[in-house]
Amino acid sequence: MSGRGGTEYWPWAIVGVVTLALMTSGGVWFGGTLGAALLSGAGWHPPAFSPVLLASLLTHGPTDLWPDAVPWAVWTGICLVFGTFAVLVALAVRKVLGGTTGTSRTKGLAGAKELAAMCPRGIAARARELRPSLKGQDQLHPDETGNLLGDLEPKGPELRSSFEDVELDLMAPRAGKSTGIAVPRVLRARGAVLLTSNKSDVYAVTRAAREQTGVVWTFDPQGIAHVPRAMWWDMLADCDTIEGARRLAGHFVASVNDDASKKDFWISAAQNTLTALFLAAARGGASVTELLGWLADPADRTPIDLLRDAEMTAMADQLQGTVRGAAETRDSIYETARQCVACLLDPEIAAWVTPDPALPEFRPHEHVLGRDTLYLLSKDGGGSAAGVIAGLADATLRAGVIAAERMGGRLDPPMTAVLDEAANVCRISDLPDLYSHLGSRGINVVTLLQSYRQGARVWGEAGMDALWSAATIKLLGAGLDDADFVDKVSKLVGQHDVKTSSYSKSSDGGSRSVSYRLDPILPPDKIRALPKGRALLLATGVKPALIRLRPWYKEPNAAVISAAAKAETEAITARAARAWAGAAPAPGNPGNLVHLHKGQVPPAPLLHTEQAPSAPEPFPLPDAR
Repeated sequence: MSGRGGTEYWPWAIVGVVTLALMTSGGVWFGGTLGAALLSGAGWHPPAFSPVLLASLLTHGPTDLWPDAVPWAVWTGICLVFGTFAVLVALAVRKVLGGTTGTSRTKGLAGAKELAAMCPRGIAARARELRPSLKGQDQLHPDETGNLLGDLEPKGPELRSSFEDVELDLMAPRAGKSTGIAVPRVLRARGAVLLTSNKSDVYAVTRAAREQTGVVWTFDPQGIAHVPRAMWWDMLADCDTIEGARRLAGHFVASVNDDASKKDFWISAAQNTLTALFLAAARGGASVTELLGWLADPADRTPIDLLRDAEMTAMADQLQGTVRGAAETRDSIYETARQCVACLLDPEIAAWVTPDPALPEFRPHEHVLGRDTLYLLSKDGGGSAAGVIAGLADATLRAGVIAAERMGGRLDPPMTAVLDEAANVCRISDLPDLYSHLGSRGINVVTLLQSYRQGARVWGEAGMDALWSAATIKLLGAGLDDADFVDKVSKLVGQHDVKTSSYSKSSDGGSRSVSYRLDPILPPDKIRALPKGRALLLATGVKPALIRLRPWYKEPNAAVISAAAKAETEAITARAARAWAGAAPAPGNPGNLVHLHKGQVPPAPLLHTEQAPSAPEPFPLPDAR
């Protein structure tokens, strides 16, 4: 080096060379003596220490320095010492730098300290506060303390949400929604379960395990899992009030209206007409078939008379005004209403909501008090039973709220509601408004959507914003391709200071300067490129974090569940083959109401004042990591 800019480094270079010589000579001195003593039996007779010991070893060989030792023993000892030193240096560097690329925690995201309330100790303490039934128990199974979200990147611990959290998950298809979220939630649930889906995959994996904890009810009017009908639900049971009738009418309207926030005249008028007809049918004890007859013939005065008999004069007058209006207007309103409930024209679907004395009736108010499981399966698109599915799901959720109020404010054990494909098969129009209220009642709702825009198409921009704000836990997984949304998420994650150094040289010497700039913690492209099985966690009150989902097939007893899933899938395939061939269902247990025989009334559920038996472990796991 020449010039003042170079000579200033000479002292440091000399120090470095001397230090390196001393370290290598020390390693040779210690390693050779150790190998000679332990491997050759020559005893501890080290040579005189010298900074050039390594050069002497390479020039004259080990015999000159350790005359009583076998050469291979000396070389082995030296290799062990330098190898151990290299491993220790590598571990130290890895710890300082945070690990290798891809496994380190991104700077600016939350760590275990910030997420202490969601870690095993913190979530257990919160569970004891929320669930009186846990008081006095020294050891709690992890699933009794909260809902598993996943493991904090890169090395844990596991994170759980509390039983008062409500969750919104946005992930693209085949990004792990079913395997990493829906299936584990159903398997780990300690109370009643409600699941909606347009596929049979979650049902196939979880049914056998859930039948160990309670009755399995499968509402499958369109043959998703080809389960023979072994139950029925009184669709009009909660329509004896205007509120109940309007809610049910709203579910049918939402199933054909792409944006609940944009109701034109015909949609609103159809909802009012359906409300009146549902109320008349419930108060007058009419069936769904009779209700469809009233819709087919607007001139039929039966619903108006039933409303007057029930002293619902204002509602009767409103319906009569619609019937007596201009023919074009009346026919358009009724035709719109007929389109909303068109799925009930299919006798296969209508049978599930028609009383059948030979089959047990599903009663939502009893379901929420036990540990039973309700699967709601429906196709999406034209002709789907989405309105019926949404009505039954809503009735079950509202029954949970009523039961929680009678228990003192919160269900214990909590109820789990996994609304998979909520935008397609379970369009509860006021779900954004209900979200936070359900969480405070011990009803853990998980809404699974493919994108933010998909939810906006159903609930409108304002409704989706409300759902986003009400969700206390949000998981954003792989495949989010909405550029505007991903950019907003990047801004929510925030920015961090990035240090940059620069060096300049001149004739008078050199100078080094340091500056800082603000960069996104997670740029939009990084959020979009999240790999399958990873998710960005946005929890209320804490910094965002990256987590690793825990798919069911990677858990300790996955082999048992996998075998049961395979058997169930084969059964579904066999039932589908018989259905396509037009054959009758196979005799025996249809795999729907697993603890009941045909015509048998289900046992009374546990009341909150009774002593609940210990539920079997459907998904035994090791202690929280």
